Amino acid sequence: MNDQTATSGARPGSDWDAARYDRISDPQVEWGRRVIARLAPQPHERILDLGCGTGRLTAEIASPRGVLVGLDRSDAMLLVAKSSLATPAFATGTGHRPACFVRGDGAALPFNGSFDAVFSTATLHWIADHDAVFRSVFAALGEGGRLVAQCGGGPNLQRLYTRAARLMHVPAYAPFFSGWRDPWHFALPDATAARLRGAGFVDVNVWLESTPATFPTAAAFAEFISCVCVRHHLERLPPDRRGGYAAELTTMAEEDDPAFTLDYWRLNIDARRPRA
Repeated sequence: MNDQTATSGARPGSDWDAARYDRISDPQVEWGRRVIARLAPQPHERILDLGCGTGRLTAEIASPRGVLVGLDRSDAMLLVAKSSLATPAFATGTGHRPACFVRGDGAALPFNGSFDAVFSTATLHWIADHDAVFRSVFAALGEGGRLVAQCGGGPNLQRLYTRAARLMHVPAYAPFFSGWRDPWHFALPDATAARLRGAGFVDVNVWLESTPATFPTAAAFAEFISCVCVRHHLERLPPDRRGGYAAELTTMAEEDDPAFTLDYWRLNIDARRPRA
């Protein structure tokens, strides 16, 4: 659900605070459940969860007869996922088969014709090379296999990131953002559809969806953006300035209508590998 794939953006930083992310990632889970509904997984299918994060959505795909693999680049995310899905509720003999978790790169998947479906949410925007991603997914799918995915796209978080960019030039923060480049890639539908077709996919359908997320309090908003949205920004700053940076963004968000709302946009992707 959040693949920490290296990009051409901000300098490489520390791994995710996965336990914290697992606790606050309700918006990602809500969006992901709608993607699972599009996926309509069948009990016998072999499914790859690309960017499985802490496994909250992986658990909801689990099947007693299918094969389920969760892949992520983050060791911290995988540690939480393995721990969560090792509970008795997901053990063999209780109606579910435990998922297999592997560390890997979404743009260089270590599979060939292995899956009936690749499922991915809140991940692909962290990977810089979407051409490589779609070629890799195509290779990982068997004939007739499908890609059902969702990620940030288009104007995703434009309001928040415009404010974050302005703060980078404030004297208290500016010295720490030399050489900054955005660590995300929010693609557009037409370009994404063209990349999918170029990789060999058919039955391509790509569209944008507005999915704003509103938080009940300033504290909840600040915690979420600190863990998820501006994590790379805060890594640039000394520890004693991180709280102030997040607090300034939170104060700005209090004036929005509704207050403490993140302007999320989701890029939905459906595509299929043709049969020979």
